[in-house]
Amino acid sequence: MKKTTYFDKNEQELAESLEKENWISDLDTKEKSQYEKNALYSLNTQQQINITMSERDVMKIRAKAVEEGIPYQSFISMLIHKYNEGKLSITSPTKKGKRRRINAV
Repeated sequence: MKKTTYFDKNEQELAESLEKENWISDLDTKEKSQYEKNALYSLNTQQQINITMSERDVMKIRAKAVEEGIPYQSFISMLIHKYNEGKLSITSPTKKGKRRRINAV
């Protein structure tokens, strides 16, 4: 069994209190049930897609993924997720043909 390492004493105390179930939820049964359903749905439903990209873009994405230390497919998925959550915005080119910058939160 792998031993858990903690950043500091506060993190260790928090983890131990969670393991001992010292925390009490303030959600009613209906709310808790809905959150549990949503969590299960989001964890269990994934769909594979195929996209066509230029070789240059794929190579750049792979390089960025290596910098982040994650597989490139996970990196692409993360970008799409951030965009869907509003943490990444992409604006179309302006009328003058200038591209606007991608903003990440």
